[in-house]
Amino acid sequence: MSKPEQKHERLRQLGILNPHPLRIKAAWFQSGEFFDPHDLLQAKYEMLRHVRVDGASKAEAAALFGMSRPTFYQAEAAFAREGLPGLLPKQRGPKGAHKLTATVMGFIEERLQGDGAIHARALAQEVESQLGISIHPRSIERAVVRKKKP
Repeated sequence: MSKPEQKHERLRQLGILNPHPLRIKAAWFQSGEFFDPHDLLQAKYEMLRHVRVDGASKAEAAALFGMSRPTFYQAEAAFAREGLPGLLPKQRGPKGAHKLTATVMGFIEERLQGDGAIHARALAQEVESQLGISIHPRSIERAVVRKKKP
């Protein structure tokens, strides 16, 4: 595997491989010397810098870097809030066991105390029938393990 291929693979693993590198029209990204159109983090940073330092309009910068204006505004807000780490991708979807509230966990713990041998699938069925909340059995297993850890 060549060095560029290794770098692209690493960018893919980190979630910052630009899916549309050919959309970047900025001349300094065309040389391949320092700027890499495959590096989405670098492209977003340079897009923001182009507006702030070079005085380009936000629409011009977004078009020059092959990104939408909403993407520009999201990057701008994330950078203002968190700096460079704000431009890194975030985990999508729910952050944690959002269905396993204190009420649901109390219900599960009650059932486990009464019948310690009850399986997660049976617990999930009971939670759905009693509380009206559909929870995957694996989510229950993970929550029980988390609860046991100090």
